[in-house]
Amino acid sequence: MAITVKLDDLLHARRMTLTELSEKVDITLANLSILKTGKAKAIRFSTLEAICAALECQPGELLGYEREP
Repeated sequence: MAITVKLDDLLHARRMTLTELSEKVDITLANLSILKTGKAKAIRFSTLEAICAALECQPGELLGYEREP
Protein backbone atom coordinates (compact mmCIF):
# COMPACT_ATOMS: atom_id res chain seq x y z
CA MET A 1 0.00 0.00 0.00
CA ALA A 2 1.35 3.42 -0.92
CA ILE A 3 -0.22 5.24 2.04
CA THR A 4 1.59 4.61 5.31
CA VAL A 5 0.36 5.30 8.83
CA LYS A 6 2.99 6.61 11.26
CA LEU A 7 0.84 6.24 14.37
CA ASP A 8 3.38 4.05 16.14
CA ASP A 9 6.11 6.67 15.70
CA LEU A 10 3.87 9.46 16.99
CA LEU A 11 2.78 7.42 20.00
CA HIS A 12 6.40 6.66 20.83
CA ALA A 13 7.40 10.32 20.48
CA ARG A 14 4.51 11.38 22.74
CA ARG A 15 5.20 8.55 25.21
CA MET A 16 1.59 7.45 24.91
CA THR A 17 0.18 3.96 24.62
CA LEU A 18 -2.45 2.87 22.14
CA THR A 19 -4.78 2.27 25.09
CA GLU A 20 -4.32 5.85 26.32
CA LEU A 21 -5.02 7.20 22.84
CA SER A 22 -8.09 4.99 22.58
CA GLU A 23 -9.46 6.49 25.79
CA LYS A 24 -8.68 10.07 24.71
CA VAL A 25 -10.31 9.82 21.28
CA ASP A 26 -13.10 7.38 22.21
CA ILE A 27 -12.19 4.93 19.45
CA THR A 28 -11.94 1.22 20.15
CA LEU A 29 -8.53 -0.26 20.71
CA ALA A 30 -9.26 -2.77 17.93
CA ASN A 31 -9.95 -0.02 15.38
CA LEU A 32 -6.82 1.93 16.37
CA SER A 33 -4.79 -1.26 16.12
CA ILE A 34 -6.07 -1.84 12.57
CA LEU A 35 -5.06 1.71 11.69
CA LYS A 36 -1.65 1.39 13.38
CA THR A 37 -0.77 -1.82 11.54
CA GLY A 38 -1.70 -0.34 8.17
CA LYS A 39 -4.60 -2.72 7.59
CA ALA A 40 -7.24 0.03 7.47
CA LYS A 41 -8.81 0.69 4.07
CA ALA A 42 -10.15 4.14 5.01
CA ILE A 43 -10.24 6.68 7.82
CA ARG A 44 -12.99 9.17 8.58
CA PHE A 45 -12.02 12.82 8.80
CA SER A 46 -13.63 12.95 12.26
CA THR A 47 -11.34 10.11 13.39
CA LEU A 48 -8.32 11.78 11.84
CA GLU A 49 -9.25 15.05 13.53
CA ALA A 50 -9.63 13.37 16.94
CA ILE A 51 -6.28 11.59 16.65
CA CYS A 52 -4.50 14.76 15.53
CA ALA A 53 -6.04 16.72 18.42
CA ALA A 54 -5.01 14.09 20.97
CA LEU A 55 -1.46 13.78 19.60
CA GLU A 56 -1.14 17.50 18.84
CA CYS A 57 -0.03 16.80 15.29
CA GLN A 58 -0.96 17.54 11.69
CA PRO A 59 -2.46 14.89 9.36
CA GLY A 60 0.78 14.89 7.35
CA GLU A 61 2.67 13.76 10.44
CA LEU A 62 0.31 10.80 10.80
CA LEU A 63 0.05 9.75 7.15
CA GLY A 64 2.74 9.32 4.54
CA TYR A 65 2.98 8.36 0.90
CA GLU A 66 5.52 5.96 -0.57
CA ARG A 67 5.63 5.17 -4.26
CA GLU A 68 5.20 1.52 -5.08
CA PRO A 69 7.88 0.03 -7.34
